[in-house]
Amino acid sequence: MTYDLLIGDRSYSSWSLRGWLMFAAFDIPVRVTLAEMYDPGFHPTVERWSPGFRTVPLARTEEGAVWSDTLAIAEGLAEAHPEAGHWPADPAARGLARSMAALMHSGFGALRSACPMNLRVAWRGFAPDDAVRADLATLEALWARARAMAGDGPWLFGPYGAVDAMFAPVAMRIAGYGLPVGPEARAYVDAHLAHAPLRAWRAEGEAADRTLDVYDMGLETAPFPIQP
Repeated sequence: MTYDLLIGDRSYSSWSLRGWLMFAAFDIPVRVTLAEMYDPGFHPTVERWSPGFRTVPLARTEEGAVWSDTLAIAEGLAEAHPEAGHWPADPAARGLARSMAALMHSGFGALRSACPMNLRVAWRGFAPDDAVRADLATLEALWARARAMAGDGPWLFGPYGAVDAMFAPVAMRIAGYGLPVGPEARAYVDAHLAHAPLRAWRAEGEAADRTLDVYDMGLETAPFPIQP
């Protein structure tokens, strides 16, 4: 089966990155359609895919079922492809992974608001406030708890899973804004920076060469720490 996936701009759409990784990191075939963000055609395109929804990503099955939002995509794919390993096999680890994915979906508002994902540049001189630092502390505690349950492999529960896809944009924020985290969290961020699917996603965003001024932080820039 080959799925269809509607995404926003690769350089900026953190939700689209999560949704795409649910396919690409698990070798599930997918055809990608791009709807450019802040373009007049963006919302009409989303509505044509699934009336009543106004955000990306949207995934569509060959039978015509539509999954909106990355958690719906993760659960739909895990149900359709149980062998792919989106969630840990161990029940305790699986419960924690799902809980962490849900928290990433709904939480960390200070970090996400202050540090929009931007894969085109890194920012120099960003000073996180107390709320952002509190979000980072929560992330580090959760990641450490997951790693304590992990087997072999650099990811939260050993092998790459849906929960890692959920945290990929946060890892990119930590890298792009130079946010302060400890060595274990930094190693996890570095695993994302080296992840072949994520590197391919960024390369396609760079090839599109579309810069959205709404994401300009007004700070000195540096090359993003994923290089060819």
